[in-house]
Amino acid sequence: MKPLSTKVMKSIFVRTLLHLMILESIIILINAQTKSTQDSDRIINLPGQPKTPTISHFSGYITVNEDHGRALFYWLFEAQSHPSSKPLLLWLNGGPGCSSVGYGAATELGPLRVHKNGEGLEYNEHSWYKEANLLFVESPVGVGFSCTNTSSDLLNIDDKFVAEDAYSFLVKWLERFPHFKSRDFFIAGESYAGHYVPQLAELIHVRNKITKKKYPFINLKGFIVGNPETDNYYDDKGILEYAWSHSVISDEEYERAKQVCNFRSFNWSRECNEAMIALYDKYQDIDIYNIYAPKCFLNTTTASADVNHAADLQELSYDRFRRMRQIIPGGYDPCYSVNIKKYFNRREVQTAFHANTANGSPNATWTGCSVSLFGRYNFTVFSVLPIYKKLLKSGLKIWMYSGDADGRVPVIGTRYCVEALKLPLKSPWRSWYHNQQVGGRIVEYDGLTLVTVRGAGHMVPHTKPSKALAIIHSYLSGELLPPSR
Repeated sequence: MKPLSTKVMKSIFVRTLLHLMILESIIILINAQTKSTQDSDRIINLPGQPKTPTISHFSGYITVNEDHGRALFYWLFEAQSHPSSKPLLLWLNGGPGCSSVGYGAATELGPLRVHKNGEGLEYNEHSWYKEANLLFVESPVGVGFSCTNTSSDLLNIDDKFVAEDAYSFLVKWLERFPHFKSRDFFIAGESYAGHYVPQLAELIHVRNKITKKKYPFINLKGFIVGNPETDNYYDDKGILEYAWSHSVISDEEYERAKQVCNFRSFNWSRECNEAMIALYDKYQDIDIYNIYAPKCFLNTTTASADVNHAADLQELSYDRFRRMRQIIPGGYDPCYSVNIKKYFNRREVQTAFHANTANGSPNATWTGCSVSLFGRYNFTVFSVLPIYKKLLKSGLKIWMYSGDADGRVPVIGTRYCVEALKLPLKSPWRSWYHNQQVGGRIVEYDGLTLVTVRGAGHMVPHTKPSKALAIIHSYLSGELLPPSR
């Protein structure tokens, strides 16, 4: 082969250099555009935010379907310290139809909580942002500030729809914040997010394994769910047994419900519906989500707008009752739902959040939980235990935790769900300790850990914040929950 002349070699070198310079310019331009988009999402002056400590946070929209104009709203908090070395944790609330921004971020585990009068914010010293970068998403569309230009979207929402949108959100969000792409990624959530979280984890796991590079790789390491709806049979059985064992219903009511209810059936009999309506009715004067906490008795339009009482369920067709739930979660401050609604409906708050307020907020009024979305939700998945069986083989770190004062998704039902997986025991049931007291119990199986939280309600990070922080620290760091005082 004839060697290339010096002139040709110089020409090749120059062309290569020019190509590299052009490529570098394109990369610089893309990075500049990405930085500009990030900066436009940065929250500068959130009304009522404490001046200290300094908190770096962002919020905005990610379009998940261009054709339908469908977009999900997010709120990101960078970790309190060393954010570049901390993992990314996505939090999802359940319902279906409850806001991760209003509840997860502003009531439970974010660094800024809505103050008890709804006028401002206070610092949460037990925020999970001490352990991770926190990403909250209002999902599905129709929740909070998340919106769509196609009204039929709101009639087609089911678990698959939610998982696809959440996946699309995550892929596009990581394009906006590319420095998180290589970060360890975890998913967390509570209540009906007991469906959302493992379903999204499964979708990521499956698409990560596709070798044709059709989907970007997401560095999923595991997921953790609190008081999670998991399997209708075991969860509903747990509701009944918990109500009886905690003296909410009488022996006669318990025996009657056991006799007429087949919880393995998706549609209950009329007799079962009547028995369970009677059970839910007993919770009218106590908080089903935290049975030992004070009950909120505000009887104003504002206070009751988000509440779906058991008495109201009498008006529903019986075949839909078994899928209906009281949506408003409970907590140490049982009236906080009123406060977050007041705060997030302030125009100056929505402006600071970059919420779409051109014609008012995306939904006429921001609500903590969308009763209308819940009423339209298509409940098609009876159990997510098959997903657990699949993902337990993947090497993901999987934890469940359960506040033992929750009557809505009781620890009894969750224990039944875990036992149904028939996993080999790794470490037997034991107490774990927090501040010199028993914090709860923990049992480790091959591939899954179950933690109970003593005295906590449905929303563990809200009702027992320091214990919840101890749990997420143990989960992310690998340090054992203290086995002794």
